[in-house]
Amino acid sequence: MGRFIAFVILAIPAIMAAAGIKLMRDTFFAKLFDPIPYLWLQFVIGIVLFLFGFSFFAGFLLNRDRKNGRVTPKYSKKKEN
Repeated sequence: MGRFIAFVILAIPAIMAAAGIKLMRDTFFAKLFDPIPYLWLQFVIGIVLFLFGFSFFAGFLLNRDRKNGRVTPKYSKKKEN
């Protein structure tokens, strides 16, 4: 059950990133979706969705690799005294 919940938590940002890529691609081909009034706004929404999804996934991987000790010292957390 825990793996399924982790999969759902990772699937939602991945879907958001894919939707962001689709919105940016449709902006380049001048296809406007109905609820969005301007092409530039559609592109900005696409960038925000893509960056949020990508950064969430990258942060998850970095956190997991830090926990397993697979990162270089440059990316490891500093220990507080």
